Amino acid sequence: MAVDITGAGHALATPKPKRRRGLFAPYSFVAPFFVVFGVFGLYPLIYTFWVSLHDWDRLSGNGGFAGLDNFRDLFADSDFYTATFNTFSIFLLSTVPQLILALGVAWLLDRRLRARTTWRALVLVPQYVSVVAVALVFSQLFGRDFGVVNWVLEHLGLISDPVDWTAESWSSHLAISFMVMWRWTGYNALIYLAAMQAVPRELYESAMVDGASRFLTFRRITLPAIRPTLLFTVVISTIGGLQLFAEPLLFDSQANAEGGTEHQFQTLTLMLYKYGFINNDAGYASAISWVLFLVIALVAALNFSLTRRLSGSDR
Repeated sequence: MAVDITGAGHALATPKPKRRRGLFAPYSFVAPFFVVFGVFGLYPLIYTFWVSLHDWDRLSGNGGFAGLDNFRDLFADSDFYTATFNTFSIFLLSTVPQLILALGVAWLLDRRLRARTTWRALVLVPQYVSVVAVALVFSQLFGRDFGVVNWVLEHLGLISDPVDWTAESWSSHLAISFMVMWRWTGYNALIYLAAMQAVPRELYESAMVDGASRFLTFRRITLPAIRPTLLFTVVISTIGGLQLFAEPLLFDSQANAEGGTEHQFQTLTLMLYKYGFINNDAGYASAISWVLFLVIALVAALNFSLTRRLSGSDR
């Protein structure tokens, strides 16, 4: 009996185009992300570096090639080092207490409380308030002559004369840090709460049977279980903290991006805004933005590595 070898071969060969189309299907799903990232992320980054190599006027768009002169001028500028110090000072004063408070609030909200949904909604109230309104309210609270903070400190006997919170570096950094903590602590607390609720309850029940205290279960069970979330919030808070702009800008009554009369709370983003949008020096502002980008990338990587080591997950 004859066998149609040609027909069988043709039948076996037909699925190949479908298999090839299937190979490209995953790439088609992720392609939109890379397209959007290339247009709105990678291209502006490269273009900003190109502008930083020129003496570029933002209004006219004209400027000659300057090489690395903008970077040399930046590293010789004393205001740059003042702004860098201010940025890291406000970042540390606001981010470290903020994450610790958020962790404590999440731990309390994870307990069996009455009206738990209401309490969880209330911690997000600062997110609903405009940052402009927050800055205006805190500017009044930390006012020199009629501020509530000075009034409370005087009645407690902690100060004898009113503190001018915008006049000194330590006082302005502290006031801005309170502003940032009030706005973002609840947001991070809900992120931690979502991670805590994903921890299997059987682990807590076993710990209670063994007689472990709540603090011990929090340390030995909760913290290791939410380790990825901790790493996420550390990195995101680092990126946001080093790009602080609206709070220090609006804390100054002049709102001129100088950060006080002696730049006592001028951050790197305020300095970037000053040269880019007030002085219209796009080349110098682009150099500041690239240095800021490298600083954020380095600090975020160090924070990520340090947090992993402290949490015992470094292999």
